[in-house]
Amino acid sequence: MKVYEVDLTDEVLVQLINFSIDWEKERSSFGYRANEKSDIEGNRIFFAEEGGKVCGYLFGNIHHSKNMEVIMPADTAYFEVEELYVVPDARSRGVGSALFLYVENLVKPEASYMMVGTATKNWKAILHFYLEELGMEFWSARLFKKI
Repeated sequence: MKVYEVDLTDEVLVQLINFSIDWEKERSSFGYRANEKSDIEGNRIFFAEEGGKVCGYLFGNIHHSKNMEVIMPADTAYFEVEELYVVPDARSRGVGSALFLYVENLVKPEASYMMVGTATKNWKAILHFYLEELGMEFWSARLFKKI
C-alpha cells in the first residue's frame, strides 16, 4: 500500500467528490452529505493506493485550540481530521490506519495533537478503531434518543 499527500487538482477533486457520493449512499454516518469543492478547499489531502487504485483518503488541516483547555493549552496547534474514508472492499485491511499514521507522523513537527469527530452509526467499530488501534483518547460524546 502506498500513502501520499496530493495537491487539490481538478482530477483529485473529482475523485474526492465521487468517494463522498458513495459514502453518502452508504448512509453509514448521521447527516453525512457528499462534498462540494468548498468542503475540500484549504485542506491537506492524502490518498491511500493499492494496486495503482486509490482506495481511501483523509483530509484535514492544522488549527489552533480554543476552549479546549481540558485536553490542551489554549492556542495549541492540532491537526483536525475532517474526513477519513476507505472504500468498502478495502476496509479492515489497515488502509485507514495507514492513512492516519502517515498523517500523524507528517504533521508531528507542526502540531501537538490529532483530533477527529465522527457521526458514524457503527460506533463500536469506530471507537475500537480510534481508541484501541490508533491510541487516541476519548474526550466527549453527544448522544441522542428519539422520544
